[in-house]
Amino acid sequence: MNAVARTVHAACPHDCPDTCAMRVTVEGGRVVRIAGDPEHPGTAGALCTKVSRYAERTYHPERLLHPLRRVGRKGEGRFERISWDEALDTVAARLMAVAARDAQGIVPYSYAGTMGLLQGESMAARLWHRLGASRLERTICSSAGGEALAATYGGKVGMHLRFFARSKLIVVWGSNSVASNLHFWSLAQQAKRDGARLWCIDPRRTETADKCHRHLALRPGTDGALALALMHELIVHGWVDLDYVARHVDGYDALRARALQWPAERAAAVCGVPADDIRELARDYGTTKPAAIRLNYGMQRVAGGGNAVRLVALLPCLVGAWRDAAGGLLLSSSGWFAPHRDDAALQRPDLLAGRQPRAVNMATIGDALLHPGGGGFGPRIEALVVYNSNPVAIAPESPKVAAGFARDDLFTVVVEHFATDTVDHADIVLPATTQLEHLDVHTSYGHTDVLINEPAIAPLGEAKPNTQIFRELAARMGFDEPCFADDDEALLRQALRGVDLRELRGRGWVTLPLPDAPFADGGFPTPSGRARADAPGLGVPDFVPNHECAESAPALAARYPLAMISPPARHFLNSTFVNVRSLRSVEGEPRLEIHPDDATPRGIAGGMRVCVFNDRGRYRCTAEVSTRARPGVVNALGIWWRKFGVDGTNVNEVTSQRLTDLGRAPTFYDCLVEVQAEPAA
Repeated sequence: MNAVARTVHAACPHDCPDTCAMRVTVEGGRVVRIAGDPEHPGTAGALCTKVSRYAERTYHPERLLHPLRRVGRKGEGRFERISWDEALDTVAARLMAVAARDAQGIVPYSYAGTMGLLQGESMAARLWHRLGASRLERTICSSAGGEALAATYGGKVGMHLRFFARSKLIVVWGSNSVASNLHFWSLAQQAKRDGARLWCIDPRRTETADKCHRHLALRPGTDGALALALMHELIVHGWVDLDYVARHVDGYDALRARALQWPAERAAAVCGVPADDIRELARDYGTTKPAAIRLNYGMQRVAGGGNAVRLVALLPCLVGAWRDAAGGLLLSSSGWFAPHRDDAALQRPDLLAGRQPRAVNMATIGDALLHPGGGGFGPRIEALVVYNSNPVAIAPESPKVAAGFARDDLFTVVVEHFATDTVDHADIVLPATTQLEHLDVHTSYGHTDVLINEPAIAPLGEAKPNTQIFRELAARMGFDEPCFADDDEALLRQALRGVDLRELRGRGWVTLPLPDAPFADGGFPTPSGRARADAPGLGVPDFVPNHECAESAPALAARYPLAMISPPARHFLNSTFVNVRSLRSVEGEPRLEIHPDDATPRGIAGGMRVCVFNDRGRYRCTAEVSTRARPGVVNALGIWWRKFGVDGTNVNEVTSQRLTDLGRAPTFYDCLVEVQAEPAA
């Protein structure tokens, strides 16, 4: 007799703006199909290649299903199976021993392995607050751009995704949307079929650039200069909507004065693009209505990333693009959810009871782990608890990160699905459930729907949800506050405000009630209701050159003349999915795209093994001689796990721990290198 099939509502958990609604079909307790929800407007029944194979992840033969204890050297990945009781007792005892000296010696390290409100920072945050552990500055991806949006608009808000289909000009700025923002791209293609003109701004000739009418391949880190030159053209040609600016923008006169210092020729010299192309883009943007910008986070991973985002975010204010629902800008929509999320109820910062633990920046974890303690730093880090992240692979300047994780006196706990590079350095490994095995709820940074994720199947093996792991750990540590007894259903009720849970669970999503054109008449979420060109404490934004460029560091640029960016490989999502063999086989091996003009004088041919290096480290990979790279820039496609790379390394061997101008974020794309061909074996 065939098992009766049932379908449950789910949400994609990954760090992607699409936040897709899914339908998971289960037969006999096993997932047999995962599909996009055809009734969810943003998903429209379509999932990316990666997530359509999510069942492969849950049922992967290398899935971690039991607690483990290290028996080899750190980094070897040798473990023995232990019971949950032994694992939790060990972790609790070690953490309490550190806390008895100074709880700030404990550092939680997590990010967006899941974007869920429950399995992300709910019960875990309660535990860290109760302990008084170090706070983690979660900056690894988007904090420069997020702080810039807040300075300009008052929050991380923007236009609604669906209206891109009606735009007549779309500027895709710093986004390979074909690979990383599938559902936006379908709307952009619809607009293109209806006559819209598409521009792509990106140092790399991406798959998205191939499908746009025009591509501006600027140098990494020069986006702010380009934005100022566009403003210059808008001003001198009379394309500024002075009525909108007068009523809804503060600080225009100072911004105007700055922009007039940036004619197209000056920006062309900085950006490495023709001045006529800058003028053409400005003319299109100033004279086409409605005009929309889809901005993404790659362009803010440089020294001046925050200033650059502020400048780009002001462009739609200058031309009055916000007057139309199909005009404006979208970088993040996450701020729209702020009135509907009760993070304080979920995370309970009141458990700190007045304590103010130090903050450790996740982008500089390499330096932090190697710090001896004392001075302004505080106590040496003695214990690290990693969940929803893979820092040994993804954090910059990985030689220092790996050295820090290899410390014999560091107690490391990792909550994971697979034996990642970080797991290989753990003392205790705790197996976590995947999205198909637990309850969660999701907001989005690419649309304005709240999504439910119902558990489709029972946890495999001995895996437990993050919430349950931290709930049980709190009990082991003797924390008896009632909040640690809240089950996941209680957490769900606490997480949201003004959202009908019955509707959410019945349909799978709830759309926030927002106006179609949110800033047509101003109403920005700033104290004045006006966008800010001159932000309090920051002044007027300006072009900030890279830390590593000829202007800022001429001697360094002479030794390392190539700029390197490290965008994600198409079939990976940061370091997620690297262990899915079907996806890894498509990517083949770690590759470096290099332009023929740079390859030829270095004796590099396609398929050669090359060494990418600077003062921080060396990284070996395979060269792909291609015009996807612009002259003077190499593209190291990532993020491969170190264990799958040549010599156990990846591209973060050479990236820097220096930070951005706003948001204290990493500068992955602000990196000078040299490339050498390796002699044939």
